Amino acid sequence: MAAKGSVLVAMSGGVDSSVAACLLHENGYEVLGSHMKLLHLPGGGVDDGCCGSRARADAEGVARIAGFAFEAVDMSGTFEETVLANFFSEHAAGRTPNPCVRCNEHIKFGAFLARADQLGIDFVATGHYVRTAWGEDGRWRLLRGTDADKDQSYMLHTLGQRGLARSQFPVGGMRKTETRRHAERLGLSVAAKPDSQEVCFVPGADHAAFIEAFVPRMVREGEIVDTDGNALGRHGGAFRFTVGQRRGLGVSTGERMYVLDVDAVANRVVVGPGELLARRGLVADRVSWVAGGPPIGGPFEAEVQIRYRGDAVPSVIEPSGDEVRVEFRAPQRAVAPGQSVVFYRGDELLGGARILEGLR
Repeated sequence: MAAKGSVLVAMSGGVDSSVAACLLHENGYEVLGSHMKLLHLPGGGVDDGCCGSRARADAEGVARIAGFAFEAVDMSGTFEETVLANFFSEHAAGRTPNPCVRCNEHIKFGAFLARADQLGIDFVATGHYVRTAWGEDGRWRLLRGTDADKDQSYMLHTLGQRGLARSQFPVGGMRKTETRRHAERLGLSVAAKPDSQEVCFVPGADHAAFIEAFVPRMVREGEIVDTDGNALGRHGGAFRFTVGQRRGLGVSTGERMYVLDVDAVANRVVVGPGELLARRGLVADRVSWVAGGPPIGGPFEAEVQIRYRGDAVPSVIEPSGDEVRVEFRAPQRAVAPGQSVVFYRGDELLGGARILEGLR
């Protein structure tokens, strides 16, 4: 075993995880690169994304060039049970899920960490743009990545103390340009490989086609109505819509319309003018705290982020068991049920939750 210990690196075949693995290997760790097969697409799917043969070949090629061990492991069963089933059920309930958050919780820092335990490996590592630090209070802190344009802390808000203690993020303190320079220095064929799409397992980023292929029963016609209940058009499945959506509504009223609500029970989509999207706060559940619990002392002030690339908004957060209530200091638009609300103080991520509803 190398002097610094052993590390299992999640390798998607992209430049970030490839450089992460190579840097750890250069720095004296015993590296095992691990490419996870997460999904078996109907008819074999496409030869790209996280589950195509090209991604595996790229990851294996990096390991061969760098000279560390490599494996490919099928985690599709766990992925389908914990991520894919949730993706479909949330859409069926009229919410817009965040499968990347779910995947990080249950696969990359759940099943993947369990595999490291099974193999007797000390650490796990990924190519996420986040940083960690050991706090004076004896707890691990999770921080935004140095590159603000690539920061992925929002997606890791379910990560707690056990996961942080066992995890390494070698590119978290770099800018993406620096990561690519390392890939060029190392002679990696993935140095100029484009970044993957946000939901890597959906071919062509076509969520509707993906859901139709896997769960055709969700394709049900329904009404698109205004706030008074007047029918404006028809839709081919409420799962095609999310709160705040403007494009692709299929209705024409002479003014710009947005999705205000997705009523899964009635299979109805409510649309209206953009000013009706404003919310003063939200209620969320499935709360997780990086430190293991919320800041002491009742309601506290922090910044919240309600979408992956959204702005951090000063707010008051009031935890209550598995739920949390958030009051924005200024009204926010398009609070989408199913998405994540994540709490920050400066660069430090405190925790996050699943949005249930916006407060008018």
